[in-house]
Amino acid sequence: MTAARIEHLVTSGTFSLDGGTWDVDNNVWIVGDDSEAVVIDAAHDADAIAEALGDRTLRAIVCTHAHNDHIDAAPALAARTGAPILLHPDDLPLWKQTHPDRLPDGELTDGQQLSVAGVELTVLHTPGHAPGAVCLYAPELDTVFTGDTLFQGGPGATGRSFSHFPTIVESIRTRLLALPRETTVRTGHGDSTTVGAEAPHLQEWIDRGH
Repeated sequence: MTAARIEHLVTSGTFSLDGGTWDVDNNVWIVGDDSEAVVIDAAHDADAIAEALGDRTLRAIVCTHAHNDHIDAAPALAARTGAPILLHPDDLPLWKQTHPDRLPDGELTDGQQLSVAGVELTVLHTPGHAPGAVCLYAPELDTVFTGDTLFQGGPGATGRSFSHFPTIVESIRTRLLALPRETTVRTGHGDSTTVGAEAPHLQEWIDRGH
């Protein structure tokens, strides 16, 4: 029986890419117990995230991808906590658009396991929304954290730089739909869903891409 739990914070700010800027609400996920935690996507508000962490040791700041709205608060949170920022290296070009003078501290690789509070988060490289997009699968918690790869009702947006629709559909088909159907999908924006709820839509997405 694990003592680990999942906490959810919504922070607000802007997303900017390709010359446009939009107001967004982001999901920040904290996985841990009473003594230690990891943060998945340090979005917008380092103070709010630090307050939610309290006096727990922050083991890592994990970036599902490097769009600015998912990483804008990461350096400030790292400075406060001493936690390393982890990013898949394929997203470094995006990262440098937001933080040109501060590189991540470590790399995420496909199949890598991150341990916190007695649970393992397995890194799944799921490119498409961004080249270095990853999901984090925690079987003990029956959860996958999908960033902007998979939402309730469909895949993440692929209409901007560094994104590719056939690639994201293939990532979802091969990596996420292979997970147990009851797995909860905790997303980068909006409501959670399950793998089983999203599986029937896949053929529609494929058809839409042709």
